Amino acid sequence: MLKRLNSIRYTYIRSHLFGLVLNTFILLAVLLSVYVWFSPSWLSAGAVLLFISCYVLVGAIVAFYAGFKSSGGMKDRIESLSIIIAKLANGVFTAKVYFNEEDEITRIAGELNQLGDKLKQQKESLMRLADEKAEFARSAHKAATIEERQRLARDLHDAVSQQLFALTMMSQAALRMYDKQPEKARAQLEEITTMALQAQTEMRALLLHLRPVHLSGEPLKIGVERLVEELKQKCQINFHMKLEEIDDASRAVEEHLFRIIQEALSNIMRHSNATDVNLELTRKNRELFLHIGDNGDGFDMAEKEAIIASYGLKTMKERCEEIGGDFTIRSREREGTHIDMRIPMQERKKGENA
Repeated sequence: MLKRLNSIRYTYIRSHLFGLVLNTFILLAVLLSVYVWFSPSWLSAGAVLLFISCYVLVGAIVAFYAGFKSSGGMKDRIESLSIIIAKLANGVFTAKVYFNEEDEITRIAGELNQLGDKLKQQKESLMRLADEKAEFARSAHKAATIEERQRLARDLHDAVSQQLFALTMMSQAALRMYDKQPEKARAQLEEITTMALQAQTEMRALLLHLRPVHLSGEPLKIGVERLVEELKQKCQINFHMKLEEIDDASRAVEEHLFRIIQEALSNIMRHSNATDVNLELTRKNRELFLHIGDNGDGFDMAEKEAIIASYGLKTMKERCEEIGGDFTIRSREREGTHIDMRIPMQERKKGENA
């Protein structure tokens, strides 16, 4: 109720009532002066009281009517300004508002329209930079492919290959001593088993390292599904997914979203102790909405800055902002963590590979 009394409409009404009060005092002063100077017979106390009462009653009605009537246009114009500000805050930079009056509010509306145009231009520039950065990243990836292959060849030779050679030698030795020294052969076989498990672990680590950190030309939905299927084989987590087909987003948006999802799932596996993960990627109009939530340990939002720095959430936030999106994180201890992103769509350029 107090908020309504502080609104523009009631401000107008109060100003009219204030004028009525001032006019009433002035009228009383005039009547008192006439009574003192001339003492007319018709100017009695009862007549003055009746006149003032009627004047105040009629004046209050007029004040309320005039306040509502005169404030209606002002209220509508200010609400229009409030709506366009809310739209600009939500990324709708094409919203415009126009007034016919020549006053300060019209000037503010024009400045808001100019601000929307500038924000739209800056968003487009930011998304073009994101595309260019993605192109540079792909070029750098191609340049580093040969070096990476050489490094992996060295790792395979130094780790797995050497272990397999040792397994071969030890197996042959165990076969030779199996009949003459069965206990020693048994110990040898147990050592072979341990070495085989170690070699298997090394190979899995190398294969996991070979998992691409980009989509390799496949659609975002398929890339995320394959990533989740791979993670299901390595951890005891139930994934609940709702992924819509996004076939006209730019490659920069797709690759950034894929890396954000990859980083988020990696954090969940390493830090959250979660058993259930919800992953939703939906589209509404010209915006993408990404939600990643888990039922893990969570953290205290009072320590948000330290958590973001240590868990790589800052990088995820920066990736989201690079494609013009909004990044929000919610978490409570023992109640999991929820990440929500809203990303404006930018269509794939002609000639750009899917």
